[in-house]
Amino acid sequence: MDQLTLWRRYRDYRCDLPALGFSLDISRMRFDEDFFAAMEPAMQRAFAAMAELENGAIANPDENRMVGHYWLRHSSLAPDDQIRQAIDAAQHDIRVFADRVHRGDIAPPQSRKFTDLLLIGIGGSALGPQLIADALGAPGGRKDKLALHFLDNTDPEGIDCTLAQLGGRLKSTLVLIVSKSGTTPETRNGMIEAIAYFGRKGVDFAKQAVAITMAGSKLDQQAQSERWLATFPMWDWVGGRTSLMSAVGLLPMALQGVDTHALLEGAAEMDRATRLADTRKNPAALLALMWHLATGGKGRKDMVILPYKDRLLLFSRYLQQLVMESLGKEKDLAGNVVNQGIAVYGNKGSTDQHAYVQQLREGVDNFFATFIVVLQDRIPAVARTAPEVDTGVTSGDFLSGFWQGTRSALYENGRDSMTVTIDTLEARTLGGLIALYERAVGLYAALVNVNAYHQPGVEAGKKAAAAVIDVQRQVVAFLKEHKEPVSAEQIADRLGQPNLAETMYHVLTHLAANKRGITLSRGKFKWKG
Repeated sequence: MDQLTLWRRYRDYRCDLPALGFSLDISRMRFDEDFFAAMEPAMQRAFAAMAELENGAIANPDENRMVGHYWLRHSSLAPDDQIRQAIDAAQHDIRVFADRVHRGDIAPPQSRKFTDLLLIGIGGSALGPQLIADALGAPGGRKDKLALHFLDNTDPEGIDCTLAQLGGRLKSTLVLIVSKSGTTPETRNGMIEAIAYFGRKGVDFAKQAVAITMAGSKLDQQAQSERWLATFPMWDWVGGRTSLMSAVGLLPMALQGVDTHALLEGAAEMDRATRLADTRKNPAALLALMWHLATGGKGRKDMVILPYKDRLLLFSRYLQQLVMESLGKEKDLAGNVVNQGIAVYGNKGSTDQHAYVQQLREGVDNFFATFIVVLQDRIPAVARTAPEVDTGVTSGDFLSGFWQGTRSALYENGRDSMTVTIDTLEARTLGGLIALYERAVGLYAALVNVNAYHQPGVEAGKKAAAAVIDVQRQVVAFLKEHKEPVSAEQIADRLGQPNLAETMYHVLTHLAANKRGITLSRGKFKWKG
């Protein structure tokens, strides 16, 4: 198409939400008007399914649960007074607790005030707060009220590094443990490691600890019995990947000093816009339809997220979990094997122009791109003193030029893209951006008839990992009892589990490498104690 035709197409297919300072441009996706007409009946069914979900229908039949993350930013929509009151009370308690911490009314035994926050969680219990911390942390050299740190894996070196970075501030570090059940292995391991580290440094962990968990969980019981500083709720109707606007995201956000009201207001505003059953005016519906167009409704192409803002570096990782955990399903709602899903990857612009944009333009055509653009380059106080890098040109002008150039280069070579533009990156617009993708995921799931709100594959992985730990206990017990050197295959045969020889080999080589009482010589293992 010539430039004038593209300009007209841009005007025709841009969806604007002025109240949020937001727009979605789908003009560089290759569709014609017939596509919307053909998809409209399915889109209307998707709108109806989303309305039922928000009204409290059992949207997760595997677990007989409602799905209520939309109620978190508009509690009056909750299906009963008990849920509404629980949401309002939690948000009130979060703000009161954060304010008391900031004032020093809640303080550690060995310091006047808390200076740092260590969040221990996994998946949505860490990734959402990490996105918030990076995207909304104090700009322009100002300090957050509490500096955030994360233990989001069970990698020992990663744990050691994070804890060591706290240094002398350990005694003024508030610890937040986030786990719905209190038994998630990665989170439990991180907590045990932190408790041990605090103990070695002479710091009373319990007097600096807070839990976010379900009432009555193992973690809740521990927090109550050890008299931790506070506990905040998680509910079974909020999944981990959509928990950012529960205590999981709001508490660390409030402690950091970010405006939680604004995040919730932005999400609520986007929810209002994306409930609209007018497809062409609903940005979440347009996103879902473009995903369907690009992938054939079968996940045939990957979603590349390219935010042109350093503070949105983690947004592609956040969407990886939201999109892939929600849509990556073996079976549809009718029980048919469909192997659905959309792979998501990305980094940031213009960094990627020196990395994988070369392949995006000229390599295998197996993707569609989404550019995330923030119009405001800097906060105004800093922008006034920003230098020009060329006459009349700033660094931000170059960033904008790189985005437009990459978009054009992709389109010229037959590669599709969309662009999401926000005026400024702040709590309100980030809340809207997150809510947009939550709704788009729900609508797309309805279009392809999968359950977006369960994760059987994740649960299968957890069970498989637990089985490996059980094998470890068996082989260690065997070697302690049998003193002669033996191979993994011999152990498996003697235990009557020849099919587990490889698992036993990997377990034993790991133990031997870490000098955990096992030695390895000439392919045979022995217990040394």
